[in-house]
Amino acid sequence: MATPTPFPRRRFLLASGATAAGLALGTPGVGAAAPGPGPEALLYHRLLLRHTRWVETQWDAAGRYPLADFGFVSVLGNAVLLTHGTYDADLAGVGRDTLADHTVRTIRHFAATNFWATGATWGGGGYEWGGRVFWDGTFESYFVAAARLLWDQLDAATRAHVDAIAVRGAQYVAGLGAGEDPRSGGWSSNGLTGGHRGDSKIEEMGAKSMPLATGLAYHPDHPDAAAWREWLTRWLSNMTGLPSADRENDTRIDGRPVSEWNTAQNMYEGHVVENHGTYAPMYQQSTGAYPGRNALHFLIAGAPLPEVLAKQPNAAGLWRTMTHLGTASGLSSHPMVADRYHLYGRDVLPLTWRRMGQADPYTARAERMLAAHLEPYLAYPPENRLTKFSGEPKYEPEARAEVAIAYLLHVWRDRLHGDVRPVSEARYWANVAGATDYGAEVGLVAHQSARALAMAVSKAGHVKFAFLPEHDDWLFDVTGASPAFLPGTALAVTGRRVARYTRAADGFDGSATVLRFAQGTAGYATLPTGAVVYATSGLAPDEGRLRLHTLAMPGVRGLDGDRTFHGPGGAVTLAPDGGDGGVDEVRFPAVAARHVRILGARPATQYGYSLWRVEVYAPGTAPGSGTDLARGRTATASSADPAYPPPNATDGDPATRWAVARAERPRADSWLAVDLGAEQRVDRVLLGWEAAYGAEYRVQVSADGTGWRDVAAVPAAHGFAGNWVNVDDRAGFVVRGGSHPIRVTAGSVTLSAGPAAPLVAEGYPAQRAGRTRALAAAPAPTTDAPGVAAALADGHLAVFNLTGTAVQATVHVPAQSDEDPARTVRVDLPAAAATILPPAPGA
Repeated sequence: MATPTPFPRRRFLLASGATAAGLALGTPGVGAAAPGPGPEALLYHRLLLRHTRWVETQWDAAGRYPLADFGFVSVLGNAVLLTHGTYDADLAGVGRDTLADHTVRTIRHFAATNFWATGATWGGGGYEWGGRVFWDGTFESYFVAAARLLWDQLDAATRAHVDAIAVRGAQYVAGLGAGEDPRSGGWSSNGLTGGHRGDSKIEEMGAKSMPLATGLAYHPDHPDAAAWREWLTRWLSNMTGLPSADRENDTRIDGRPVSEWNTAQNMYEGHVVENHGTYAPMYQQSTGAYPGRNALHFLIAGAPLPEVLAKQPNAAGLWRTMTHLGTASGLSSHPMVADRYHLYGRDVLPLTWRRMGQADPYTARAERMLAAHLEPYLAYPPENRLTKFSGEPKYEPEARAEVAIAYLLHVWRDRLHGDVRPVSEARYWANVAGATDYGAEVGLVAHQSARALAMAVSKAGHVKFAFLPEHDDWLFDVTGASPAFLPGTALAVTGRRVARYTRAADGFDGSATVLRFAQGTAGYATLPTGAVVYATSGLAPDEGRLRLHTLAMPGVRGLDGDRTFHGPGGAVTLAPDGGDGGVDEVRFPAVAARHVRILGARPATQYGYSLWRVEVYAPGTAPGSGTDLARGRTATASSADPAYPPPNATDGDPATRWAVARAERPRADSWLAVDLGAEQRVDRVLLGWEAAYGAEYRVQVSADGTGWRDVAAVPAAHGFAGNWVNVDDRAGFVVRGGSHPIRVTAGSVTLSAGPAAPLVAEGYPAQRAGRTRALAAAPAPTTDAPGVAAALADGHLAVFNLTGTAVQATVHVPAQSDEDPARTVRVDLPAAAATILPPAPGA
């Protein structure tokens, strides 16, 4: 069905010059559009059809999609299905006529009850929604786009209401100038100054642009249109502001150089955007999301796209950073805050806009990598959802809207840059290969190579040495509070030293980072082959920790529900058996006990531990039956938040819970114990975890509440008494100088399972277990200086001074082959520093 539109389609939709962020139409990979929808458009159409099954569960008795969480903006996805492509009722789970009826009825209702359409006074009632920049203006934009796609099916009154939303919303934002919206509860862009430390205003400035674009696209002849265009350009240009670059940027937008438009700083010099106090990829992606949302209106209207959409300052740098930190899913890794991590439905549009609207063939590859994950993701429980694992309920209808916009950007590619063909995957990674130190304030060193991404994070609360073999963010979990080599992310960094190596200056790319803590010193070397080396003086028990994803998501490599580990003595395959939140039923051989204790070993989040219920049962009782021996009994804990005391876990009330004290959240070994009142025979506990759950913990029993013994460990663990382990042939680890066994669970690897002790570990991407075994058998370098550690990985010699004083050390490197004989190397290192030496000539 042809798209109904009240405006003629013009052929000059791209702004004059047709130059997008430094990429001209002659860029390799960019060409005229082939006939018919491309593969991404077809995929997005299928996703929208399948997602309609979820949309229809939201239809309520009032005869419309709900107001709550802006559920009614699902109508934009509906409008696309009703006007484009072949409608498949079997995939959608609803007939086309029914969907059309639901869509039009919803548009009619919410158009009439919007603040701008009612003409009401703010705060005086008479309206249901709208009238605020944050974040109603975003959803008003989606809503108006849906109405415009279905314009010929709407009555005159509804059209007038939709026009009022577009015009009055634009007038309101333009009237605010650089000021803030008093209706938005404290949300602010900090005027045109912005901000970059901890809380970038990139998204807030983008949000201010949306009502302006909505009004300007459909009402270009309005008396206020010139002011709308002025502020649209100003907000979109400043949202990616970086003064040091903008002062020298003579690119002209609407006849004026960027230096005349921009005053804001919304990123660090290294093109890094922070939110929630750390690097935040979802916010950095705003550089693509907001222009893409705004462009849709001009495309529907058949109007020229404003120049700023194509000439967005500093966009290339922002995208390069995200690719340099990129994963095999086409998205940036989240080594710090896990905000909207794996929230794929919200990730599509930024990539699509950068590709189609700014003609970037590298982002075309990223979009294709993400696309390969989308159908398995949609099918994963809860099925037919575009957002999972994190975020807010409103993200679901918003994701539908954004996938619909991405679809239209592909379908209308002939009105943008035509087909933007992706570069090869090899070229994609080669383009961003190398190591970058983003600075101590950002707290990030990253090394991207053809075979792995490695990152040293020193930002408070997120301290880790991350390793993503094959760039796979579904193998090791390096987000949020997940530990990576270091024993925990809450370690306080007291010193940081970074050495960076480049192919041009040193003959190879690499980095060597050493971090100092009150507990000792640890270092991390990243190599051009994708290998890494970790060295530590011994900071805490259970060092060399890595967390694994263990989902069963058919269609995504490695996510088959278990992990296979090879090590000395054989192989073991482990599947999750607890430690993943929710309700854990832990069984063990029957024992006599008066006291039962849950002892934490690793919290899953930065919030420590919290339990809704702790139940204890005697032998012979089936699940869901029997007497809870802990009900009403005395509960004590290592600590407690005053609002959530220990007795809440045993009071039988499903609405109360125990939680550790806020100050104790970083503590791994917090505990909660129950006195059963008398000795009992027990063989089962039932634990109801809040979102702050134990990823690893033990169940212990005691006769007197003083001496404890373990009766169960969650999840089940396996130990390797040797110096190597291989994970699924996807990563290999070799331990040098370790004194403790290697412990694995379905969801974790611990390379030194025991008390704090010095350790050197080599990590290798994607190798067979036999190769890891052979590397472990090879002789390792030794040094003559206490506190100096060395490792040889893929021919590169990494040397770490883990002491507090400068050293001169001799490193003895044993022969590796006839072509690589033994050698002796002298190194001078400052206190708490590391160096990398390239392979010896001829090696």
